[in-house]
Amino acid sequence: MSIVSVQNLSKRFGKFEALRDVNFEVHEGEVFGFIGPNGAGKSTTIRVLLGILQASSGSARVFGQDAWKDAVEIHKRIAYVPGDVNLWPNMTGGEVIDLFVRLRRGGEKQYRADLIERFQLDPSKKCRTYSKGNRQKVALVAAFASNADLYILDEPTSGLDPLMEQVFQQCVQEVKDQGKSVLLSSHILQEVERLCDRVSIIREGEVIETGTLQELRHLTRTSVSVQTQRPITGIHAWPGVHDVLQEASGTMFSVDTELLGQTLGYLWHFGIVALECTPPTLEQLFMRHYEG
Repeated sequence: MSIVSVQNLSKRFGKFEALRDVNFEVHEGEVFGFIGPNGAGKSTTIRVLLGILQASSGSARVFGQDAWKDAVEIHKRIAYVPGDVNLWPNMTGGEVIDLFVRLRRGGEKQYRADLIERFQLDPSKKCRTYSKGNRQKVALVAAFASNADLYILDEPTSGLDPLMEQVFQQCVQEVKDQGKSVLLSSHILQEVERLCDRVSIIREGEVIETGTLQELRHLTRTSVSVQTQRPITGIHAWPGVHDVLQEASGTMFSVDTELLGQTLGYLWHFGIVALECTPPTLEQLFMRHYEG
């Protein structure tokens, strides 16, 4: 079942086309990664889904409802965390969390207290005294303490230290285990790689690839380091092989992933002593889309 459905979505600001025919779906119980550099169109897409911006053309539906016309009803079932949180300066962090939780459908008080402890947040302080990281913690606690069906997280760990990023990742896994859906927009590729079931890569307002990480591996190359009994010959000319470096300690190169099996078969003839194959990371996949 699709919780979010975006079809041929376009958004223009005057002559500037911020989004062009964007298509993707977020399924029930799925963590969906939406990745791209700053200015690629991630936040614009999210603002359309939140009913803050009206699409120029195409459709954006959440829970089967129109994101623009039914925004009030949709907001009762979603939790949203932006990348730069602004809070009421004279309210305490705890008061802000309670307000947001009540605006939705409420949540368990014990879970709220557990989240505050896990994120190491002092809820008694006024929001004007909080650092960027602590403002982010307030928003994250408020979101995860809410009984939401969809979590829309736009660069949610901005300003958090690595320890708090781990707590965030645990919270995402917990809501996923409950059957909830998460739309995670991020440029922290390790975070996306660790959490997401599927990803869409957006570039200059266009989605250029969507799929599981396994499905997208074909877009990049596997790194190979091999030691053999006899010197490897002809590897420079082997199909799909790139960046060959031959040293006394062994041979290193990258190979198009779909040709990895054939390449290993070729290496076998030289008597493999040691072999290390490193699968491509999302970062390599991402950079290949943006190189040049």
